[in-house]
Amino acid sequence: MSTVFNFTFVPWFRSVAPYIHMHRGKTFVVGIAGEAIAAGKLQHIAQDLALIQSMGVKVVLVHGFRPQVNEQLKVRGHASRYSHGMRITDEVSLDCAQEAAGQLRYEIEAAFSQGLPNTPMAGSTVRMISGNFITARPIGVLDGVDFQHSGMVRKVDVAGILRTLDLGAMVLLSPFGFSPTGEAFNLTMEEVATSVAIALQADKLIFLAEIPGVRVKPLEPASDDNPIDTELPLAAAEQLLASLPAGDLHPTDTAFYLQHCVKACKGGVERSHIVPFATDGSLLLEVYVHDGIGTMVIDEKLESLREATADDVGGILQLIEPFEKDGTLVKRGRTEIERDIANYTIIEHDGVIFACAALYPYPESKTGEMAALTVSPQSQGQGDGEKILKRIEQRARAMGLESIFVLTTRTMHWFLKRGFVQADAEWLPEARKRKYNWDRKSMVFVKKLG
Repeated sequence: MSTVFNFTFVPWFRSVAPYIHMHRGKTFVVGIAGEAIAAGKLQHIAQDLALIQSMGVKVVLVHGFRPQVNEQLKVRGHASRYSHGMRITDEVSLDCAQEAAGQLRYEIEAAFSQGLPNTPMAGSTVRMISGNFITARPIGVLDGVDFQHSGMVRKVDVAGILRTLDLGAMVLLSPFGFSPTGEAFNLTMEEVATSVAIALQADKLIFLAEIPGVRVKPLEPASDDNPIDTELPLAAAEQLLASLPAGDLHPTDTAFYLQHCVKACKGGVERSHIVPFATDGSLLLEVYVHDGIGTMVIDEKLESLREATADDVGGILQLIEPFEKDGTLVKRGRTEIERDIANYTIIEHDGVIFACAALYPYPESKTGEMAALTVSPQSQGQGDGEKILKRIEQRARAMGLESIFVLTTRTMHWFLKRGFVQADAEWLPEARKRKYNWDRKSMVFVKKLG
């Protein structure tokens, strides 16, 4: 039994190591929906966040309290009122919100104070510090609706939060803000988390939400044919938002969390995530596993990751030439690249091409070849190869292809780590088999596209 465990644990732990190194010293803002706490998920979420913090990540935790406030209002026989996707906070609602926030902060601090032996929290010391880090302003009257004590973030005390994080503490924020006159305003968890992430220029904004993520076709039911989009470029996310129905939004609507992810990415937060709290360990799966579990909206700096044009031929030739000379790549002439330029995807920074790859489809076999995958030695280790691979996969899916394949003599391990499996050369589509160089003895690796 222990031998089997060793064989599964050791490779898994090694595969996680690059992500541990990558995230050390980074700042994550995590927004946890009140529904997650109501569903009894707090203990496991606290354990996972404590583990993430122990691996060197600075964490700002923002809690929501929608169901808890609604429960308080129900007890008092007072109706919950919403407009524009936000609560209308009258005097009674404000009182309920303050009571719910106090109770939740107590529960959250208690969850992070555990340290029983034989639990994930054993030996952990998580100091939680909360305070008046948010200055708010009233929403006022919007389309004839008076939001009373509902507010919006006016200012974030960035210096105060950073000092607290530098002390090694986790910052806990409730969805409340205070005006310079000392008036309290009820805010939304989503807006607080987004505003704080932008103000801190956080590395990640993560929402632990009621939904599993964003589906490719949000208006159709979820199914194997309509899966979650694990990675959504900012431009695609904006396009999707624009196509969705307008009106009051519910937390289970696709646009509810997506609008905040888009806002964060446009504000300088490179990666924003929507992760299902219903899945145990979803935070760890999203942060430390290659494909994650929810949806990540990513600001790719779209001017730098794009399909190639005729103007890029010279830059591509310059990039791949050293790799052709040492035999890593098959030689391609200028004429061939000019002819096939529409097949290429590139990454450029300041007008210099740092990575490229081409996709040659074989529609009759529902597969495509990814060729000439190249990353400049100057930017290796920065994830450019993975960005190119993701874009090639997206292009292949858009063409209706079910798999992609590569031929390589040198970089087989890179492909194996990213879900490719070795296949026999006889597997190749007939048209590609006729061009296969049997003397070069390239290995064939195939990846199925889910």
